[in-house]
Amino acid sequence: MSETNRKNLTIPGALMGAIISVVCAVFLATLIILFTSSDPGFTLRAFFTGPWKSSWFLGNTLDSIALLLTASLGIALAFRGGCFNLGGEGQIYLGGLAASVVLLKASPQNTPPTLAAFGILALAALAAILIGSAMGGLSGILKRRFGANELITSFLISSALSPVADYIISGPFRNPEGSLMATRRFTVLLPRIMPPSNLSLSFIFALALVCLGRIFLYHTVWGYRYKISGSAPDFARYGGINPERCIVPAMTVSGALNGLTGFFAVAGTYGLCHLGFPGGLGWNAVAVSLIARNRPLALIPAALIFGWLKAGSDAALLSRGLSFETTSFIQAVVLILATIRFTAPIILKPRKLPRKAPDTSGRNEA
Repeated sequence: MSETNRKNLTIPGALMGAIISVVCAVFLATLIILFTSSDPGFTLRAFFTGPWKSSWFLGNTLDSIALLLTASLGIALAFRGGCFNLGGEGQIYLGGLAASVVLLKASPQNTPPTLAAFGILALAALAAILIGSAMGGLSGILKRRFGANELITSFLISSALSPVADYIISGPFRNPEGSLMATRRFTVLLPRIMPPSNLSLSFIFALALVCLGRIFLYHTVWGYRYKISGSAPDFARYGGINPERCIVPAMTVSGALNGLTGFFAVAGTYGLCHLGFPGGLGWNAVAVSLIARNRPLALIPAALIFGWLKAGSDAALLSRGLSFETTSFIQAVVLILATIRFTAPIILKPRKLPRKAPDTSGRNEA
């Protein structure tokens, strides 16, 4: 095999690092189950096959993957623009609450016609996007105008507004007829794809958004400028591009996608807004983005694997083979491994072909 063909068959270092992270996570999860479960064989079967054994489990797993895809795309786009959004959890929470307010106020007692239902869902999605983009955009403005670290401001804004959402859900908008800290059920929901599971059209929208993110970053002039501004600001300035102009759009779009994730969760997954519904979704999206190395199309397998690991942990929990603390520990291990940038072994990295010396024989003869 020639050196050129061998180079084409090698695995890129970033992809190999992601594979190593996932393999290590699965291996450690297996060890944890073997040493902590009372029935390791039964628990391992539930862990590996539980998320796929029926249409109900499969649909719910794909639904959680749709939420991860949308939120992780927001995190990845912020990374590509040179920013770090740590407020995803609160942006999802407040975005879902804003969508819930629209769905509760605009929904009549009886289900409206299809066109009216579509209009209500569009308004709810728009409300979620506006709230999420406002939270993310505020961090971007603080960074550009005052030099504030967006990592800290996005986290603080999210932490400050989340208790407000808790009060609204458990107070003015709580369903008095139910025992849960949640709103009334909505009469208008996203259409379900695989009933009786929670899988809805949000899965199709999430895939479409990932494809649009790929097209923007790799097939448009604006996407090229956006990437260069985030990865090499000095080079961007040398080329006449102002990298600071991408700060506010990066955080705004990231927050908008997180807010849209909240809409998908309340209007598609739950059918209501309950207390603390994100449940760590914003942090899981960071892990998915890190596993995918912030590449839009790589988010699909990364979210699939992460969603499977989480669903498998929940299935093992339901099988009475694991405790709640153990499943949380497995997910924490995955998050930690996702932050480690493994590199491919030297034997798997492409070799640089030596440059041939220029032929000067004719010049010497002359």
